[in-house]
Amino acid sequence: MNKLMTVLALLLFFQVSTFAQIEEITTKVPETTLAPTADEKSLLWEISGKDLKEASYLYGTIHMIDKKDFFMTDMTKETFQKSEQVAFEIDMNKMNDFTVLFSLIGQVMMKDGVSLKDLLNEEDYKLVNDHFSKMGLPMFMFEKVKPMFLSSFAGGDMSGGEDMANGDIVSYEMEFMEMAKTQEKEMDGLETIEYQMSVFDSIPYEDQAQMLVESIRSDDVGNNELEEMVKLYKDQDLVGMQKMFEDDEEGIGKYEDVFLKNRNQNWIPVMEKMMSAKPTFFAVGAGHLGGSIGVIALLRKVGYNVKPLY
Repeated sequence: MNKLMTVLALLLFFQVSTFAQIEEITTKVPETTLAPTADEKSLLWEISGKDLKEASYLYGTIHMIDKKDFFMTDMTKETFQKSEQVAFEIDMNKMNDFTVLFSLIGQVMMKDGVSLKDLLNEEDYKLVNDHFSKMGLPMFMFEKVKPMFLSSFAGGDMSGGEDMANGDIVSYEMEFMEMAKTQEKEMDGLETIEYQMSVFDSIPYEDQAQMLVESIRSDDVGNNELEEMVKLYKDQDLVGMQKMFEDDEEGIGKYEDVFLKNRNQNWIPVMEKMMSAKPTFFAVGAGHLGGSIGVIALLRKVGYNVKPLY
């Protein structure tokens, strides 16, 4: 049971995202002038102007990265220190509350008794089964888990959290959370865990299963999208990351509204409220920052000055 709960915690934390239907923010400024440019290569951004008395900061994270690829600049540490509170996609305190995680087990599972075997042909099911067996995770543990949870890990290492425990894999969110605790900063979230999980009910199980299969195939043939994403991340190339999402027409790109657009829009009023109260350090997935529907463009759209810090 302990191992199952540990895996569940990882699945919940490293899932891609959710969606929220809200009214789009409108502006007279052309969107093309608001998105980060190829010259603005940075993961760290300063938010100022409008009615803010003090600047807040926005940082693009990658949820899991090899220790050798992990980096954090002095400027990032300085801006974190200056901020009075830290906001993640979800409140990180709740990720350590197993009573919360246990209550969500039902939402992890597919409805009506549907299993992965029902969604895949024999060849594809064997591919998935073999892939997880190599990771030391028997398929019977995940037979009825929504495939999108599994896709979050299929292209990378899913060894039950052991690599994170021994320090070989690093999470930016976990690092920032520890820094916040050490510096006694308040922590908050832009959305709830329950809200994030609703994304899986908006995508047909069949599509989720095919995304899982394709992510495993890409990994097995050596075309690991995770490696490409890490390279773009280390280059701090938001434009490149945005293009990668858009080019994935059968995966994330097909559900861009679900994964990114609606969610980004929903965050803006929450961020405004937090920033008006006190200087805030926002740490969200880097994929949410770039493009005309990214958080940077949306903040600029409503009147904030958002500039890269190097």
